Amino acid sequence: VQLQASGGGLVQYGGSLRLSCAASGHTSDVYSMGWFRTAPGKEDEFVCAISWDDGPTRCAESVEGRFTISRDAAKKAVHLQMDRVRTEDTAVYRCASAHNWSGSYSRGYTAWGQGTLVTVSS
Repeated sequence: VQLQASGGGLVQYGGSLRLSCAASGHTSDVYSMGWFRTAPGKEDEFVCAISWDDGPTRCAESVEGRFTISRDAAKKAVHLQMDRVRTEDTAVYRCASAHNWSGSYSRGYTAWGQGTLVTVSS
């Protein structure tokens, strides 16, 4: 499975941004996809995850109520709608796919896309 993330950029505090991740290749093996982020000087952090069917969806407490993850099954893509962004949301965001429900467990993801940088200006 190959993953292509897009949509990063510069956004003002309180603004919105939408990230997308398109999957290609052996996507029939994909059950869930997630977003993780790495802020400068910090460790990787789980953001949100979603299953490919009507299964679970989960977001980290730090983004709950501000970020929304959604899927486009026909296009084999997931989106991360980021609203009311904060400066602490500045990070490189990466999408990942898993063969089962991995949620926030990064080691459960078997394919990772390249990062897309999100910078929130104050």
